[in-house]
Amino acid sequence: MTAADGQERVDGAGTSRARCVLAPNPGPMTLNGTNTWLIAEPGSAAAFVVDPGPDDQAHLTRVCELAAAAGQRVTRILLTHGHLDHSAGAARLAKLTGAPVAAADPAQRHGADGSGLGPGDVLTGAGCELRVVPSPGHTPDSVCLLLPADGALLTGDTVLGRGTTVIAGDGSLADYLASLDRLRALADAERLRTLLPGHGPVLGDPAGVLDFYLAHRRERLAEMRAALAAGDRTEDEVLARVYADVDRSLWPFARWSVRAQLTYLADRGELPPDMSPRPS
Repeated sequence: MTAADGQERVDGAGTSRARCVLAPNPGPMTLNGTNTWLIAEPGSAAAFVVDPGPDDQAHLTRVCELAAAAGQRVTRILLTHGHLDHSAGAARLAKLTGAPVAAADPAQRHGADGSGLGPGDVLTGAGCELRVVPSPGHTPDSVCLLLPADGALLTGDTVLGRGTTVIAGDGSLADYLASLDRLRALADAERLRTLLPGHGPVLGDPAGVLDFYLAHRRERLAEMRAALAAGDRTEDEVLARVYADVDRSLWPFARWSVRAQLTYLADRGELPPDMSPRPS
C-alpha cells in the first residue's frame, strides 16, 4: 500500500526502446499517475502503446505527438489489464490512430485486428519484440510484457514502482503468489535489468524487487495468522491489527487484501472453526 508523492516524476524515463508518458491521473492508488509506455526500436517507423491510461484527450494526443516526433506511427495498443486507469483511453486512442487494441480480456479488445494476449505470444511490428507473460492475481486478466532487447519487463500493476500491489476484488492471492514466483524465475532466466511498472518510477534489480514482494506477502500472511490466533474473527478486527501501520485513508483498499488473504487461508483450511469460511 502506498500514497501519491507529488514530487516524484517518471515522465520520459524508461529504456532505449521504452519511453514513459505520464498520465495526469495522480491518486492514492495511481501514485503520480498511470505510466503509458511507448515501445519501439530506435529508428522504427512504428510504435506500440502499452496502457494508454485514462480517457484524457490531451494525454492521448501527446502520446501520438511524441510518437510522431520520433518518426513513428502507433500501430498497436496493448493492455496489461482492464482497470480503467490503464484502459479507459484505449478506445479513443484506437480512433485517433487506427490501431487495434490487444488484451487478455476479450471485452477489452477493439478493432477488427484486436487480439488476445496469451501465454507465450510474441508481438512484433515496432522493430522489436514483446513477449506476453501471464501474471494473474491483481486481476484475473493481468499480464506482463517482456522486452528482451532491453532486459526489461513491463509489469502493469503486478509490481509497482513504489509500495506494493493490492489484490483487487476479482483477484486471487494464490494466483498472485504463483505469478510472483514465475516472474522471479524469469528475472534469472532472462537476466532482467529493469522493471517498467504501471505506476511509479522505473526499478533496477528486478530479482531483489521480486524477492521483496514475495517476502512481504509471506510476512502479511504470518500477520494474518497471528491475528486469528489472537482471537480476531471479523474483517474489521483483522484490518485494524494487521494494517495498523497503514494510513486510514487507504484502509478501503487494504480491506481488499484482507479479504484476499482470508480467502487464501480458507482455501487451505487454516481459518478457525468458529469463523465463516468466507468472512464479509
